[in-house]
Amino acid sequence: MKKILTLVGVSVLGGLLTLGGYKLFIEESQNEPVIVNDAQEIPIYVPTSTSTLNTIASEAPSFVEAAEKTLDAVVHVKNTAIVTAPMTMYDLFSGRSSERAQVGTGSGVIISPSGYIVTNYHVIKNANDISITLNNNKVYTAELVGSDEATDIALIKIETEEDLPFLAFGDSDNAKIGEWVLAVGNPFNLNSTVTAGIISAKSRDLTGQNVQSFIQTDAAVNPGNSGGALVNTNGDLIGINTAISSRTGSYIGYSFAVPSNIARKIVNDIMEYGNVQNGILGVVGGALNSKAAEQLGVDITEGFYVSEVQEDTGAEKAGIQSGDIIRRIDNVEINKFSDLTGYLKTKSPNDIVNVTLIRDGDEEILPVTLLKPAITLLETIGYVKNATSEDLKKYDINYGVKISEFYEENYKNYWNRNGVEEGSIVTKINGKKLYTVDDVQTAMKIRGYNEPLQIEVINKEGEKTVYNFK
Repeated sequence: MKKILTLVGVSVLGGLLTLGGYKLFIEESQNEPVIVNDAQEIPIYVPTSTSTLNTIASEAPSFVEAAEKTLDAVVHVKNTAIVTAPMTMYDLFSGRSSERAQVGTGSGVIISPSGYIVTNYHVIKNANDISITLNNNKVYTAELVGSDEATDIALIKIETEEDLPFLAFGDSDNAKIGEWVLAVGNPFNLNSTVTAGIISAKSRDLTGQNVQSFIQTDAAVNPGNSGGALVNTNGDLIGINTAISSRTGSYIGYSFAVPSNIARKIVNDIMEYGNVQNGILGVVGGALNSKAAEQLGVDITEGFYVSEVQEDTGAEKAGIQSGDIIRRIDNVEINKFSDLTGYLKTKSPNDIVNVTLIRDGDEEILPVTLLKPAITLLETIGYVKNATSEDLKKYDINYGVKISEFYEENYKNYWNRNGVEEGSIVTKINGKKLYTVDDVQTAMKIRGYNEPLQIEVINKEGEKTVYNFK
């Protein structure tokens, strides 16, 4: 019993000592400052996507419906042309003709149930015979309705008693970069081939001369695809596959299509007028960038800078001035020259467009009526334009177009040696009288393959001379 009492007493004494020490520690610590070490580094925030693979997979497009809608409307085009090959010794002694049949292939898109087909000009160029094979293996002979070499679009037609599957033109202006597309055609004679990709760029010019405005895509396109369909996931026709960028002749990652809005306009013009009716704005200039903006003393790096307004054009009549910066035409943004030319190719003479421009830092919107071009390019000479009554009176004639500018220095040297200068009058092409630049374009389009070019010109001495070119 004595041992137990002793043990309890020791425990109580230990507890009291512990409690007293703890109280003393707390009181002393409350009188001491709290020291916090300064952070030496700030944590880096890295943005993180919360998307999951399942979410991405659920949004992946299906190409099945678009492919099924398109396949029967895309045809195989075979072009047979008679070409003249160099004579061989065997040809000479055997009496065999130097003419050969040359066969080319491509694709086309049926755009009406009655048999109208759009394809590329280069697919049917110089064709003596055009053969069309449908997806059901039926074969037809096609006739050329009309073509436009500048946009590489041609319209052909087959005669059939049954309604054909066809594609309606979509609105290529609404196509977005990054949007999924399908290319449908017949590469390497592999009929009914479908490839997929995205729109990589718009308003792409491959010439560097600002005359083209292609849709660029990474859908695989190869020889034989030319003239085929570029469609979106709804199966809407938004382009006609036309070209590839390649060092080998085969697809290496880039392909190009004529936008459907341009192709549709060309087709409508051919059906209604027999040729293309272009409407021009009437401005000269170039696209802006940092360097150009610095040189011109402006602080805008996007848009089309107007350096000159052509006489008697819609731009001049609407009040567009040199120094204006065009930012939009209707609802289309203008960031480069091919944006401007591409949109205008969808328009016709007498169409009215709303031009949004920047002048002295202020934004203005001017309605402009597009007019027919008063200038065109004539092979072997250069640019010619409509002659005024004073120009014609000078030479006592009532028809002719005036040479505005020689295309190249060697052309200028040739014509100058023959007494022909800028301002001289071109009166006939292959015997056809010229009243306007439209007549020049028509004469060049109806000129037969391998037909010599005959140009009648009045020189500075007033002498009419006929020049023949092969």
